[in-house]
Amino acid sequence: MARILDLYCTLLKGIIAACLAVMVVLVFGNVVLRYGFNSGIAISEELSRWLLVWLTFLGAVVAMREHAHLGVDSLVRMLPAYGKRICFIVSYVLMLFADWLLLSGSWRQTIINIDDRAPATGLSLGIFYGVGVIFGVSAGVILLYDLFRVISGQASEADMVAVRESEEH
Repeated sequence: MARILDLYCTLLKGIIAACLAVMVVLVFGNVVLRYGFNSGIAISEELSRWLLVWLTFLGAVVAMREHAHLGVDSLVRMLPAYGKRICFIVSYVLMLFADWLLLSGSWRQTIINIDDRAPATGLSLGIFYGVGVIFGVSAGVILLYDLFRVISGQASEADMVAVRESEEH
């Protein structure tokens, strides 16, 4: 399962890089067209905004898998192994609840907006809100996998501190 999650995150990193490259071309091209030729690409702003949202949510999935989100671990690091385990389980159950709220809200927004069209591109607004669904499912799988590893005893004591120092990368 860890290998599948790692491959999935590698795929996401490629998609993130493509989103960033397209954003750079769209925004830079639009700036050149505006200031150099007094024109522009109408869809550039809307598409680059959508790509930024997708890039952010997909990047959050990768960061979750790599335990790269910000956190304070000074108390947890001082606890014995069973204390770390309890804190880990409680925090992951809370994160799963928050993930469920985000997933269900994103799903509703996607369904509500699937037939609405964006003004400049004409694309379905369901695409814009759909990234929340992708994030919710992906984050849920990662959280459940990490939680399973801790509950089943497969995780080391270091794995139960879900924050990684920047020097460890």
